[in-house]
Amino acid sequence: MESSTQPETPLNASQIADLCLAASKLRGVERRSFQAEMTLKYCKGSARMAERVFGWGRESVEVGLAEQRTGIVCNGAQATYGGAKRWEERQPEAATALRELAEVHAQQDPTFQTSIADTRLTAPEAIAQLQQQGFLPEQLPAPSTMAVILNRMGYRLQALVKAKPQKNLPKRMRFLPTSKPKTASQTMAVSNE
Repeated sequence: MESSTQPETPLNASQIADLCLAASKLRGVERRSFQAEMTLKYCKGSARMAERVFGWGRESVEVGLAEQRTGIVCNGAQATYGGAKRWEERQPEAATALRELAEVHAQQDPTFQTSIADTRLTAPEAIAQLQQQGFLPEQLPAPSTMAVILNRMGYRLQALVKAKPQKNLPKRMRFLPTSKPKTASQTMAVSNE
């Protein structure tokens, strides 16, 4: 055991504060990786020394060192299990049927300026047709959620308009200059004077 309260490091207080600030700006895997690198560089790979010098949690430094040593990244429970899954992930068969159904009713934007397809299919109509295909109402979302899902799949819910022909506009007249253009004989007459 070391007898001194402050471990020997080649860093001064300002540098330690800078490293602590840098670590506080990072989250998760990046933070543990940074802590592990600094522990190896300045604390001889000791998580206890890093805890005393930098004030970092010893357990997170040990996890960072283990991740760096093995190359296996540890996912936290929040990242792995957190959040609600999307309807498409919970009901993949219904999502595939919805995509096929929307594709039948889809029409590409006539200007080809966007990859989003327009569709005549409304959200309540999509729900009704999916129920006709045998999907239970419990498996299907509300109409407002169905509209969001269709938009997420790349379908814009709006009434389709047939391509309108362009109007025949009268030909534009060229702007008339404010002064007459000079001809070659006029420019010579001005230069001879």
